[in-house]
Amino acid sequence: MKKLQAAHLRKPVTPDLLMTPSDQGDVDLDVDFAADRGNWTGKLDFLLSCIGYCVGLGNVWRFPYRAYTNGGGAFLVPYFLMLAICGIPLFFLELSLGQFSSLGPLAVWKISPLFKGAGAAMLLIVGLVAIYYNMIIAYVLFYLFASLTSDLPWEHCGNWWNTELCLEHRGSKDGNGALPLNLTCTVSPSEEYWSRYVLHIQGSQGIGSPGEIRWNLCLCLLLAWVIVFLCILKGVKSSGKVVYFTATFPYLILLMLLVRGVTLPGAWKGIQFYLTPQFHHLLSSKVWIEAALQIFYSLGVGFGGLLTFASYNTFHQNIYRDTFIVTLGNAITSILAGFAIFSVLGYMSQELGVPVDQVAKAGPGLAFVVYPQAMTMLPLSPFWSFLFFFMLLTLGLDSQFAFLETIVTAVTDEFPYYLRPKKVVFSGLICVAMYLMGLILTTDGGMYWLVLLDDYSASFGLMVVVITTCLAVTRVYGIQRFCRDIHMMLGFKPGLYFRACWLFLSPATLLALLVYSIVKYQPSEYGSYRFPPWAELLGILMGLLSCLMIPAGMLVAVLREEGSLWERLQQASRPAMDWGPSLEENRTGMYVATLAGSQSPKPLMVHMRKGTSARGLLYARMTVSAACIQSTDKMLSCLQGAHSSAETCLGDFKPEICGEEVTVVG
Repeated sequence: MKKLQAAHLRKPVTPDLLMTPSDQGDVDLDVDFAADRGNWTGKLDFLLSCIGYCVGLGNVWRFPYRAYTNGGGAFLVPYFLMLAICGIPLFFLELSLGQFSSLGPLAVWKISPLFKGAGAAMLLIVGLVAIYYNMIIAYVLFYLFASLTSDLPWEHCGNWWNTELCLEHRGSKDGNGALPLNLTCTVSPSEEYWSRYVLHIQGSQGIGSPGEIRWNLCLCLLLAWVIVFLCILKGVKSSGKVVYFTATFPYLILLMLLVRGVTLPGAWKGIQFYLTPQFHHLLSSKVWIEAALQIFYSLGVGFGGLLTFASYNTFHQNIYRDTFIVTLGNAITSILAGFAIFSVLGYMSQELGVPVDQVAKAGPGLAFVVYPQAMTMLPLSPFWSFLFFFMLLTLGLDSQFAFLETIVTAVTDEFPYYLRPKKVVFSGLICVAMYLMGLILTTDGGMYWLVLLDDYSASFGLMVVVITTCLAVTRVYGIQRFCRDIHMMLGFKPGLYFRACWLFLSPATLLALLVYSIVKYQPSEYGSYRFPPWAELLGILMGLLSCLMIPAGMLVAVLREEGSLWERLQQASRPAMDWGPSLEENRTGMYVATLAGSQSPKPLMVHMRKGTSARGLLYARMTVSAACIQSTDKMLSCLQGAHSSAETCLGDFKPEICGEEVTVVG
């Protein structure tokens, strides 16, 4: 900083506000421009990263279950309708914000500093999700290594972790093809392997007494964080290449599992159960809420990942096309995953002699109990088990890349001079900190903490953040200004469909979801375990904390301004002086030369927020010339004085030299 000040004193002709990056000479500090942030090395990097981010574990274990419990094929009607009302418009809005500004979830609120707390809330939510999401990846790694054997360890009873209730369902039929025992009184080997060996949940008395750390889970979690760190080591330049594998390979495995599944006896029984339309379910509000929730969470809107990825795009990247590719691709992937899963569940239903609905489960139980059990019934079971868990690993990793990149990008954009040159070290520190915070999840009672985080970290708080973002952009910043910004990027303005969704349909739908989640609130549970009141209170406070960051951010923004409360609110709501495209060549229209460093003959707008000495906001439009620069330099130096007011400084300024009028507002 001293070098910059000394250079300015030696060359007083050009004030810092009017200098281009090339005019600043060789200095030790990196300048905060898009070139320093890095960019995708190719357009496909961004598209595959978005696909990998959206297509995750939920597509495999959540969508199929929600489909068959909410009307089967009829569920696709509200699903695609909610995709059109909420999914596509909000996806496009977040991409547009990131690409237009080339900023992360915190710095992007230069668009309206009053709402910067929404960016902080995003970071809190994504940080909590990243902690437990990587624990799920650690479980996947555990099963992946366990599959590297000739006999799967959860295939038979008789191990030290099994109980007298364990029953090997495979091969237990009598000659008539019926099971002689009541399966409801027995436990499968895969379920006991999951609960008693992997989790060792019998060593915990509940969430308040988690027990000892499981060293094998601890090492798997460490490996998961090492993989994530190595893949984001160089930011989007490294993760953008890794997704070429992690975003595409799952489709190959999913196709293999689908082909294998539909060729199994009884597969059609599961598929029929999965897709048989039950249109009377559409009369229930629960079905529509479930469809909206599935869209909302599967696309990852509000977590900041989409905004972060888009911020590394070139300014004119066609995100309009990418929006439809990713959102529709995500929906189709979920449907295909349902075919692959339920074809195998239909086979299990026929083999066990029980209805499909007694076989199917949602959530981790499907991935770590039901499907592993199904693998033991197939020839070459270790091979199919390895493929399944390798698919889950690749599905989970690219989502985790997005979570970490969101956090790192957001913080480094806030403190570019200090953190951007040390981004690798900072990324490593983030991974170490999150690994240490996640150690509680590797204990005997770690699953209780994981359920608590899953239920509350990204529940009603995430909806509040998305509603706030939507209203701030369309109502405070202005829908017309936002559409004009998109026109500057893409060459066309969003149509009536997008404007109607942003202004009314999307916020109204999210508000209905928020009210529904509050009215239909149910305490968390895991199996037969009911969480104690203090744990429920902790979860609720976890969700409320992200919501409270929004008014806290508003308070900070208002306190930084001067004047009456209404004047402070108005000033904090206005875009910051450097809001707009990061690169000068992309600034057209009203953004011409608002970036520090514009050269003639472009017009220049100088926008200075009120400081301790200036009494108002100064707006000056001028054509840069030598005389104008000298006059402007004198005015800016005056404004930086300890006791100078804007009116006094304007006395020495000669607007006729610059050719346009100068006014003081405030």
